[in-house]
Amino acid sequence: MSFLERYGINRVVVALSTARMADAFGASILVVLIPLYVAELPSPAFDLPSSVLVGMLISLYGLAFTLLQPFSGALSDRFGKRKLFIQAGLLVMAISTLAFTRVEQYSHLVFMRFLQGLGVAMTVPAALGVMAASTVQESRGGAMGFYSTLRMIGFALGPAVGGYVYAQYGFNSAFYICAGSLLLALLLVQWWVDEEPVQTDTDSATFNIFDRRLLENGLGFLGAATFFMAIAFSLISTLENEYNLRLNQTAFEFGIAYSGLTWGRLAFQFPLGRLSDRIGRKRVILIGMLVLAPATAWLGFVTSTAQLTAGRVLQGFASAGVAAPAFALAGDLAKKGSEAQQMSIIAMGFGLGIAVGPMIAGWLAVYAFELPFLVGALLTLVGAWFISRFVQETVKPD
Repeated sequence: MSFLERYGINRVVVALSTARMADAFGASILVVLIPLYVAELPSPAFDLPSSVLVGMLISLYGLAFTLLQPFSGALSDRFGKRKLFIQAGLLVMAISTLAFTRVEQYSHLVFMRFLQGLGVAMTVPAALGVMAASTVQESRGGAMGFYSTLRMIGFALGPAVGGYVYAQYGFNSAFYICAGSLLLALLLVQWWVDEEPVQTDTDSATFNIFDRRLLENGLGFLGAATFFMAIAFSLISTLENEYNLRLNQTAFEFGIAYSGLTWGRLAFQFPLGRLSDRIGRKRVILIGMLVLAPATAWLGFVTSTAQLTAGRVLQGFASAGVAAPAFALAGDLAKKGSEAQQMSIIAMGFGLGIAVGPMIAGWLAVYAFELPFLVGALLTLVGAWFISRFVQETVKPD
């Protein structure tokens, strides 16, 4: 066994993690381009502010890939073509991104964003299924930590590269780079990932999109906990103006503070994933949830940019303690032959939480600025109780 394999990092893990990094890099370029692009397009027939139009595109993308994941995961398990689903999803994303160069009106953009969400929905569950089938329980936490870390690197680099290319060369060049990164990810999967037969310990004749097995062994409660976690760290997304006024800071300072979550996850994702291989998945997830609760509540009471940044870094540490161990635990609990479908419940939790969190913050902040963060902290504690009460442990502490 090589040094890397000892930590759960084999060829398939490297291939899928690198592909996920390229995918996240390409997708995150659009974070800075879409608001600018919408402003350049002719106004749609319905008269809405530009910020609302951009928000609709972001929500459509998030809801599409979140709600379609159980379908694509179930189909990739059923037909045993997970590699094909990954590549097809990457290809759909690349083509729909290239189509941005030909978009002439807002309705075209809506359709392209739906296709991008469909592409992600095809890719993620199948990739998680391959990851679960290609790793062993003893080092799966490290593998998931490595996978999540490379994804975060791609997500962190994309907006900076996209903004620079747009400023220097225009929209189309940025779209070409975005699509190129997705095609590179497709090639990496082709070269490094083999299409292995799906091993099953379940009735192969049974096929349900929403299967009761998704709730067995606490998987449903694990998905709910990740949903609450994603709500907690996405609350500040819609409150930039309020923070800038309260803290007398610039948009640039808010951006620095906001990115603290990313840097916290980058620093701790792999170590905490690996730690879950040694002391148990539930223990690390619980530590993460219990740290996330006060860190989230504190964000409603910060009085400086430095405190806001520190709170986001602490949220990054806490979410790193939940993300990789949660995926690893789901991989441990998933039945053979249904890994993609069953692990999609965790990805759904993340996606829905990121979509719902900003909406909750916008509604509750009308009554009191601190209220959404207190509610987010309470939901995190509920998630911790779910984990402790209903989710099985799969790793015997070393």
